Amino acid sequence: MEYGSIEREIYIDATPEVVYEVVSRPEHLREWWPDEAELEPVPGATGVISFGDGTAPDVKVVPVTVVEADPPRRFSFRWVYDEGEAATASNSLLVTFDLVPSGAGTLLRFSEAGFREKGWEAAVLEEAYREHVTGWDYFLPRLVTYIARRVSTS
Repeated sequence: MEYGSIEREIYIDATPEVVYEVVSRPEHLREWWPDEAELEPVPGATGVISFGDGTAPDVKVVPVTVVEADPPRRFSFRWVYDEGEAATASNSLLVTFDLVPSGAGTLLRFSEAGFREKGWEAAVLEEAYREHVTGWDYFLPRLVTYIARRVSTS
């Protein structure tokens, strides 16, 4: 099996502008992905996302660095790197949301890359890759559902 990158294409019945807001703004991110998000959607900005109860000792806090913010076409960030380090191609994973107008909606091209570049031993690489596949297969449909709710109430 190849553990280089995770790629998904999803059609979303909303404009690229709406989808961009939902994949880049903390107030929307926390509705479909992490439990908490603190970041500015501007290139070079750093922040954190958290999974779990923020007051619990087992909360997972992950640093993020915005790489590209090109509304409404692309939003990308690096994550899964050690706190206190600057995110680079060799120590982090790169998540990219490419948004392509398609009819009345948007084709979202999602990718997460950099697994091999992290230099993990084979078992760690395989486990991390599988965890991320499982995670994105859970969270990306939540993104579509959240946008559908937003569009239907606006």
